[in-house]
Amino acid sequence: MITGLHHAQITIPKGAEEQGKAFYCGILGLPEIEKPDALKGRGGFWLQVGDREVHVGTEDDFDRYTTKAHVAYQVDDLSYWKTVMEENQIATLPSVPIPHFDRFEFRDPFGNRVELIQPL
Repeated sequence: MITGLHHAQITIPKGAEEQGKAFYCGILGLPEIEKPDALKGRGGFWLQVGDREVHVGTEDDFDRYTTKAHVAYQVDDLSYWKTVMEENQIATLPSVPIPHFDRFEFRDPFGNRVELIQPL
């Protein structure tokens, strides 16, 4: 029986951890959490998102702009986040409307698709 979602993983290029932390921790404000000692030598970093985790791993030779794969972060003030994106020169992309939610998408500095979604 599956009882929940523990974490999701995305990837960034090898050696781009500081740029990744500047974006995910600095701009998005997600707190970094410590990786287990056994995994520290593999690169990347982990983030706390509410009661879940996002693991940012490293991977080269992958075009992140060609995939629909993404993480959707639920927010309580979508207009605030649109302003944050504008202030940081991050282009937002419209999303196909879905009932009971407002949302938009953007690409992180590495090409990963990211969605911000707010219940109406």
